[in-house]
Amino acid sequence: MTQPSTSALHTSALTSLPLLARGKVRDNYAVGDDRILMVASDRLSAFDVIMGEPIPGKGELLTQMALFWFGKLGHIVPNHLTGEAPVSVVTPAEAPQVRGRSMLVQRLKPIPIEAVVRGYLAGSGWKEYQESRSVCGVPLPDGLTNAAKLPQTIYTPAAKAAMGEHDENISFERTVEIVGLDLATRIRDISIQLYEAAAAIALEKGMIIADTKFEFGLAPDGTLVLMDEVLTPDSSRYWPVEGYAEALAKGENPPSYDKQFVRDWLEQAQVGGKPWNKTAPAPRLPREVVEKTAAKYREALERLTA
Repeated sequence: MTQPSTSALHTSALTSLPLLARGKVRDNYAVGDDRILMVASDRLSAFDVIMGEPIPGKGELLTQMALFWFGKLGHIVPNHLTGEAPVSVVTPAEAPQVRGRSMLVQRLKPIPIEAVVRGYLAGSGWKEYQESRSVCGVPLPDGLTNAAKLPQTIYTPAAKAAMGEHDENISFERTVEIVGLDLATRIRDISIQLYEAAAAIALEKGMIIADTKFEFGLAPDGTLVLMDEVLTPDSSRYWPVEGYAEALAKGENPPSYDKQFVRDWLEQAQVGGKPWNKTAPAPRLPREVVEKTAAKYREALERLTA
């Protein structure tokens, strides 16, 4: 495992390739008309707002983690990796912005659905369960507590929103309306299979994957392909097994390897003497929050690849 570099990259600035889009974390560049260079920056978003302070090494850690999972799950569904070196498509001067934090991938037709899979009751799911005994319209039994393992894995898709907007939870029936029954069913079934396979691997490494989201695209020949990032702390809720039982018994959020630490800090952050309203600009992250978040991401990857 390579060690992340110490200098942070908030925003890449490649001039040798056309910029397609800047996401919350990734900057995507066109490589011809059939490939994309995805550069994982060190930006952090929470509550759909990009923080002003980058997390040093985060982009490299996310990329290494995604590559780990693409390698482990390739037997379930094809992924978008081309196998080509990202530095091969930029100038030598631009290579430091790309090395270790990029993937050179197939250009696909994105499917506008976030395939969210939950194995535990957490976050917005827990809030909703308290009100309705369901999560995203999926009914659940009485008596569950915060961080409880669900009786079975559930699929709770969302419609992908425009940049800066919140993704909207939708029913499985709505996904059928968007992409058709066959594709909606395949996405659901493959997503559950991916999550359960990954959760079993992570548990052997002493980590619980409470929930995650996958994104898919279609290749020119119609093949369904797993794309974007996969099972990183940005797209998944990771809990160490140590401390989980104690948190569950108290009804508290378990310790986590994801953005929950930043979210918890932001929940109590003040702007102009008032609680932050979760719109840009975000409060300035203190140095200790930045450093602790970087350490969390690093520890998650080290445990997974040990």
